[in-house]
This record gives sequence, C-alpha cells and structure tokens, in this order.
Amino acid sequence: MAAIFEAFRFKQKATFMHSLDPRTTFFMAVTFSIIGMLFLQIIPLLLVFLSMVPFILFARSTRQWFKSLQGLAILAGFILIINSFFISFSFAISTVLRLIVLMTAFSLFFLTVHPDDFALALIKMHIPYEFAFAFSMAVRYVPTIATETETIRDAQMSRGLELERGNILQKVRNYIPILIPIIVSSIRRALQVAESLESRAFGSTAKRTSLYDLSLRKRDYAMLLVTTFALIFALFVAFVVRIQFPFLLPDWFFWSLPF
Repeated sequence: MAAIFEAFRFKQKATFMHSLDPRTTFFMAVTFSIIGMLFLQIIPLLLVFLSMVPFILFARSTRQWFKSLQGLAILAGFILIINSFFISFSFAISTVLRLIVLMTAFSLFFLTVHPDDFALALIKMHIPYEFAFAFSMAVRYVPTIATETETIRDAQMSRGLELERGNILQKVRNYIPILIPIIVSSIRRALQVAESLESRAFGSTAKRTSLYDLSLRKRDYAMLLVTTFALIFALFVAFVVRIQFPFLLPDWFFWSLPF
C-alpha cells in the first residue's frame, strides 16, 4: 500500500537531477505531463515514457520509481480491464501508458526536489508563503502517513484482524480499526505542527527572508531550452502534422471527445 508513496520520498543525492533548480525540475515535470496528455496513441506515449527513463537513471532513483509503479499495478490493471471491455484494448494500453507517464513525470520531481526547496521556488514565483508552506508540508508528510498506515495495519493484523474476511461491505468494515488510528494520529500531528508554528510566531511578519537563495545556472537554462523545444515539437506533431501512428483508435473516436 505504501509503495505508491515512494514517489514522494525525497532522498538527497549528488546527481545531476538533484543539482537542478526546483523551478527547472518542476517545469520538466509539467511539460512531460502536458505532452503525455496530448496523445492517446501507444507509440508516442511510449516514446515520451522512454525519454523520461534516462532522467530517472541520472537521478539514481530507479528503485524508488519502480516501487511507486508497483503501487499502481492494481489501478492500472483495473483501468486495463474496464477499458478493454467497454472500448478497446489499444485504448486501454494507451490509458495505462498515460498514467505511467504522469506518475513518472511527478516522481522525477518529488524524488529530486526537497519540499523546502520547492516551497522556496514557489515563493520565487510569487506564490503566497502560506500556500507554499502548506503544500510543502503536505508533500513532506505523505510518505510518513503511508509508513504509519503500514505499521498500524501490521499491528492490527497481528492482533487477529482479518482484512479479507466476508463480503465487500464486511471488508470495508474491517478497515475501520486501521482508519481510526490513522485519523487520530493525523489530527495529533496537525495540532503539534500548529503549536510549533505558533511558538515560532508564524505569520508575524509579511516580509520573510531565507537562509538559501535559488538561482538558475547554465545547466538549468540548457534543460529549460531542451524541454521547451520538446514541448513545441510535441504540439507541432499533435496539432499540425497529425502523424498517423499505427495501433490507433478510429478517427471518429477522437473527434467525438469533448476536448
């Protein structure tokens, strides 16, 4: 269950991807996501996915990325079965590929950018500090809550809790002894954070200073240029050239889409 949240677990490493400015990495993640949403065909989505794999390798985060993909296995299997039954198998494969592309894009970001650095990047982009801080705290505690969930589940199962017993409604009820401790623990943690912020006079001054400052370097400008060119090329292929890749769905399907 916690495997999918490995994509949010930052680890400091001396790699090229970790040395990039958070704004650069965020722009790369958003760009890859936009390119992934442009296509519904298998081949271009596969090319987008393969183009992101080297960046995961450069970040030396292959193991965490693969574990997050394993966490998507159930959802991907459900999407594959439902879309194969109601639409077509090719559309099901392309939908799963799109999901993997989106997961990989933001895994690349969260695995290589510290939450504090991302909050500072948001402030640099003129996002109010309160929103930047809240978002960074949420990202920071997602892996923590996932780990606690696994610990509580194992503890309850060691006390005789059978999660797979009974019908669907009974299985839902079986998770109540897990959900209640998670909710109580989350509320307790939120109160502790609130008290800590109050003790440090959070929000007492409108103008804040930071210990570190972010600045774009040559490698950041190079990656921004390459990423921008990739986005322009993808838009050109999707809306101007409209290359007919094999294994496509019929044209009437795409014209019937609302977007």
